[in-house]
Amino acid sequence: MKIRIHGDYHLGQVLFTGNDFVIIDFEGEPARSISERRLKRSALRDIAGMVRSFHYAAYTALMTNKTLSPENIQSLKIWADLWYQVTTGVFINTYLNIVNEAPFMPKEKDELKMMLDAYILEKAIYEVAYELNNRPEWVSMPIHAITQLIAD
Repeated sequence: MKIRIHGDYHLGQVLFTGNDFVIIDFEGEPARSISERRLKRSALRDIAGMVRSFHYAAYTALMTNKTLSPENIQSLKIWADLWYQVTTGVFINTYLNIVNEAPFMPKEKDELKMMLDAYILEKAIYEVAYELNNRPEWVSMPIHAITQLIAD
């Protein structure tokens, strides 16, 4: 089942008010046409977008810190991966608990994992092209995610 989704869901679209979170900017992915943005899609696409955003948050902190040596960055990647995995797990489990038996979510865990992995892979491939065109020095982030997905 497909529903209306945010279409460009990531940490930059979520504001913390002090006691709650507010989702903003419902215009969707700016690179898509208006008619494409209006299409109903799987809710897992938005989840995949947030998962990729968590990955970027973890690795941006390492890549943009000019005080870290390459050796320190290498050793800190273990902690970045751990933060990413825990944050992603909490986000997905919380989301699934809230939507519970909603008809727009796959019922079988294997199907849900396969679909979510496919959307995360699709998003990471899109990011490779984006980074090559805009920030080539960041292309390692989506490539790292693709490598991890393929290895699982």
